[in-house]
Amino acid sequence: MPWVFYVSGVVAIFATLMMVTRLNAVHALLYLVVSLLAVALVFFAMGAPFVAALEVIIYAGAIMVLFIFVVMMLNLGRRAIRIESSWLTPGIWAGPVILAALLIAEVAFLVTRTGGPVMALRAVGPRAVGIDLFGPYLIGVELASFLLLGALVGAYHIGVTKVREERDRHSHESRPASGGDLVRAGADRSAGSS
Repeated sequence: MPWVFYVSGVVAIFATLMMVTRLNAVHALLYLVVSLLAVALVFFAMGAPFVAALEVIIYAGAIMVLFIFVVMMLNLGRRAIRIESSWLTPGIWAGPVILAALLIAEVAFLVTRTGGPVMALRAVGPRAVGIDLFGPYLIGVELASFLLLGALVGAYHIGVTKVREERDRHSHESRPASGGDLVRAGADRSAGSS
C-alpha cells in the first residue's frame, strides 16, 4: 500500500496549500477537512487505523464543527475578504515559502536516503496504544491531564465570574427604587450627617 501513502500525502499537501490561500473562510474550512481526511489515510497506510479513526472523529468531525460555529458567529463576509486580500502581498509569502522549501528538501532527502516510508508489518490497535500510553509514556499522559484539568478549572472560574458580573450588573440596572430603599437611603444620609 505505498501508493496509498504517497497519494494521500500529495492530497494532504495540496489541500493544505489550498486552505491557506483561500480568502473565503468556508472554502478554507472545506479544504482543511480534505487535508485532515488525507492525513487520516496516511496514518491508516502506515498501520495505525486507530489513530486514523481518531483523526476523522476528533479533527475532521468535532473540531471542524467548532470552526464552522466560529465562522458563523463572526459573520465573515465580503468585507473580510477584501481586508485579507490586501494582506496577501508577495512579500508576506517569502518567509513561509523558504521554510516550506527547507522542509520539502528535508523530506526528499530522507525519502531518497531510506528508500521511502517504512510501512508497519502489523496494525497498531487501541490496546497497543493504551499499553504504550500507560506504560513508558505514563508521565507525559499525567502531565497532559493536569494541564487539561487546570484549563478546565480556569475556564469554569472565568465563566462563572463573568456570569455573576453580568447578573449583578443587570440586577442593579433594572431594579427600580422602592419606598423602602428611599427610606433606608434617607436614614443613611441622616445618620451620616449627625
